[in-house]
Amino acid sequence: IAATQPSTNWHLKENAREHHTSKFSSDELVVRRGQAFTITFNGAERPEQNLIFIAETGPKPSKATKTQATFDISSSVSKEGWSAVLKSSSSSSVSISISSPQNAVIGRYRLSVQSGSSSPASLGTFVLLFNPWSSGDDVFMPNKAECEEYVLEEFGIIFAGNKNHISSFGWNFGQFQEDILNICLSIMDRSLYYRQDPVTDVSHRHDPRYLGRVLSAMVNGNDDQGVVLGNWSGKYEGGKNPSSWTGSGEILQSWKKSGFKPVKYGQCWVFAAVLTTVLRCLGIPTRTITNFSSAHDADGNLRVDEFYDAEGNHLERGADSVWNFHVWNESWFTRNDLGPSYSGWQVLDATPQEQSGGIYQCGPASRHAVKEGEVDLDYDVPFVFAEVNADCMYWNYDSATGNKTLIFSKSTEIGDSISTKAVGRDDRVDVTRDYKYEEGSAKERDVFKKARKKLGLGDKFDPTAPKEEEIVQKPDISGKFKVASSLEVGKDLNLLLVLENLQSDAKTVKVNMTAWSTLYTRRRVNEIWKDSISVTLAPKEEKQFPIKIKYPEYQQQLTTDKTIQVTALCHVKDGIQVLVQRNIALDNPGIDIQVHGEAKVNKEVVVEVAFTNPIEVEVRDCVLQVQGSDLLRGVLQLRIPPLKASEKSSTKFKIIPSEAGPKHLVVNFSCDKFADIKTFKMVNVIN
Repeated sequence: IAATQPSTNWHLKENAREHHTSKFSSDELVVRRGQAFTITFNGAERPEQNLIFIAETGPKPSKATKTQATFDISSSVSKEGWSAVLKSSSSSSVSISISSPQNAVIGRYRLSVQSGSSSPASLGTFVLLFNPWSSGDDVFMPNKAECEEYVLEEFGIIFAGNKNHISSFGWNFGQFQEDILNICLSIMDRSLYYRQDPVTDVSHRHDPRYLGRVLSAMVNGNDDQGVVLGNWSGKYEGGKNPSSWTGSGEILQSWKKSGFKPVKYGQCWVFAAVLTTVLRCLGIPTRTITNFSSAHDADGNLRVDEFYDAEGNHLERGADSVWNFHVWNESWFTRNDLGPSYSGWQVLDATPQEQSGGIYQCGPASRHAVKEGEVDLDYDVPFVFAEVNADCMYWNYDSATGNKTLIFSKSTEIGDSISTKAVGRDDRVDVTRDYKYEEGSAKERDVFKKARKKLGLGDKFDPTAPKEEEIVQKPDISGKFKVASSLEVGKDLNLLLVLENLQSDAKTVKVNMTAWSTLYTRRRVNEIWKDSISVTLAPKEEKQFPIKIKYPEYQQQLTTDKTIQVTALCHVKDGIQVLVQRNIALDNPGIDIQVHGEAKVNKEVVVEVAFTNPIEVEVRDCVLQVQGSDLLRGVLQLRIPPLKASEKSSTKFKIIPSEAGPKHLVVNFSCDKFADIKTFKMVNVIN
């Protein structure tokens, strides 16, 4: 090779088409491992003059750590290592097909070529990713439609609300947006694992198990100056309210722009959405999962203890909690460490809840291991098992004496309507049965007992807990809250407390009721209302007591999670207490999106967003945020004038789609009275 720098043609278009990487907006070659790609370079005089190629990655590449490969031209693709096959040559240039092994380390590679005794000449750099389309890859996904959804789809739907009232919102993962791939590569290079031992860290990057765990730690800002800082206080000064984000792109870009300082602020769905973006970007099939009534079992006893005072106020005692919903991730890969039946979907969770190995990271936990109660298998299966299976114990706590008495326990409360987006459709799919056997079935209880036994809990209850025979003491009355009107922000809240006497003699009951605004984690923020009533119930009688909480009473107290917890603690004379509780998720008013005319590639199209103020007072500080991959670049932000009572606003803007196919606009509207009204619209773009 002449001493001059060879010029390289990376055949970006053709290689990207073959490798499912066309959507990356990069001038650098991006290919997937275990599959051939073609390059042409000049400056080679005669290819039969033993050309030797060197591909290397990381700070100190070596053959021993599989971060460096040296290979010459051969007649066929090597099954084991890297290989080069001559495609064609002329007097001035040579075309080579290069193949990487199916278990190659992923990341940015430097490629150089050497001829005879001359020193190596650089051909440039390329990025190597996981390959879910290749049957030998650990992330191989046989179903092509699933590959499209879980690797190439930039739009997602995240489920929220609570189990009685599931809501959803759109999210722009944006894994192919400008610079996101570079940011994902720098996330790996900023992890604690890399800082402690860069050589070993890079050598493990062939393994989706390892990277999934490392990235679950890096997406939260705890320990390692990771991407997003969590905040569950209800106060978000100095940052963005977690519910105001609509996509991962701006979060990842902000992290880089700030010199890699954690972005303020996130809650569970933000961590899960950002981790989805990073893993899809690197080629690991990933989706978000929402678990309703999700347990956070801080002390690892597969039980969640909740404490109430005599007035029915929930007490912040103990670290256990139940969240209305919690969002985590599933990624698809084999578990060579556990065996074939544990391969497939693996749970990863980037929300910093509990430390694992001294760091806020969680997973990968095999979903099959969770279902079978195999809590002794790596990684963090007991925590995930508890999230979907823990038993709930409700206690009355007397702060004067320190005594606690069990009100009741429930084994069917936790882990409800576990949800994810359908493949290729904007629908919800229920995956609860993939996490556990039917609630209340003998098999489900057997698995629970097996898990307790494996954790050394046996059948032991907390020594301070009542004896088993006390637990089964039957209450004299039963109660429930019924919703008596639509649950919308801006409208009065109408509920019915229904009490029924289960006995054949009359009962006198004192009922202490409270309503608190909460976060989605059920953490109480502001008291909205309280009341107490005394009732006499005739034998077997059922009575209804209407409760009305007016909009002005709760408007100031409501959090942006729009959730209210109502509690009635019923003190039955000469009987045991009964706790009645309901978590209510309010809906925002709707917004409407219309696309005027056909959406065509590279042609302007007008979009109109309409909102009607449903309340009796003016709303101000109205802001509309719009984003959508392949429809517009970045995030469009529009200020809207104040709206009087019942007034309708209509905002028009133009988008220029850049690619054909079903695309999604994600819209977020906020004002002083309504936070983060979200909607999305599918736009079918034609050529």
